Amino acid sequence: MSAESTPEPVIPEPDGAGPRRGKGRRRKARSKGRKALLVTAWTAAGVVVLGGAGVGYVYFKLNGNLKSLDINQALGADRPTKIDNGSENILVLGSDSRSGSNKKLGGGTDDGSARSDTAMIVHVYEGHKKASVVSVPRDTLVDRPACRDTNGTMHQAASGVMFNESYGTGGAACAVKTVESITGIRMDHYLEVDFAGFQKLVDDLGGVPVTTTRNIDDPNSHLTLQAGTHTLNGQQALGLVRTRHGVGDGSDLGRIQLQQAFVKALINQVKHIGVFTNPTKLYDLADTATKTVTTDSDLGSVNALTDFADGLKGIGAKNMTMVTMPVQYDPANPNRVIMETGKARLVWDALKNDRPIPRSATEGTAAGEAKGVVSG
Repeated sequence: MSAESTPEPVIPEPDGAGPRRGKGRRRKARSKGRKALLVTAWTAAGVVVLGGAGVGYVYFKLNGNLKSLDINQALGADRPTKIDNGSENILVLGSDSRSGSNKKLGGGTDDGSARSDTAMIVHVYEGHKKASVVSVPRDTLVDRPACRDTNGTMHQAASGVMFNESYGTGGAACAVKTVESITGIRMDHYLEVDFAGFQKLVDDLGGVPVTTTRNIDDPNSHLTLQAGTHTLNGQQALGLVRTRHGVGDGSDLGRIQLQQAFVKALINQVKHIGVFTNPTKLYDLADTATKTVTTDSDLGSVNALTDFADGLKGIGAKNMTMVTMPVQYDPANPNRVIMETGKARLVWDALKNDRPIPRSATEGTAAGEAKGVVSG
């Protein structure tokens, strides 16, 4: 696809929003495998809209690719009340397991276990024409509630632990439980994506055009880009969404800003390359997408996932608001953040009432100084 036909994402210059930390307060480097690739599950779900491909070999092939977990059974009845106003809330997670094809990409844990280093709460408004996405920083200190994993094992509550510890302790069910405890909002669905699948998805798309406003050089994520316009392949895209030290202040908050910019570019690319008029490309993308995501059991079939994704088709990047959960740096440890409760409440109340997130909810909160560095 030509540059003229596809809007290109731009990575913005730091705008000074939020408190700036001194050089001595930068976070230490972390494992290369820590990526917030769950953002791509949103697009992966959208690619699964197959039109008439819901029968025969294609259906059974794609259906066999899907993995699902019974989150509802694990969580039981002690959950926030489902809000019946036509909206939906989806928790999108990404894991850095080194099992399977992920081993070749580095990072993660050597024993095949996984961590979820980023989470996005996706709120689809009534009418399914727009959405708000709230990123939850992996380093947020939270009180994790007691939770039961999908194997039936009970895990005791813990106070003052990192958010991503909930997934490391009890998997997806505990992550959902923790998010519901923080927000008071019931998650209607859960999607998880692995970074090996993310890389292949970008390659299947033929790359994703982005524009960077500054040079990015991060040996840890194997990414070197000069300022300007690029069509990123899967490996480069992986490096962009996982870089911590290539741009910004080296924090996870900066990386979230890059991820948010890239996922908008990714959605734009899906909508502009005409995949729905190219059956071969459509099948390749759907095959990759269904291998890449793990869902809750309600979305655990091609028919269910197709119906779900069909409701997202009208939501483009321009109809999607992306923010980071309001946080401040922990005074006791600059490598951690804590939720700014009052401002976060503005976010959760807006989502509960199916309203836009007010600008005041994120003003003056901690930022990663990478906003505006990439755009699409």
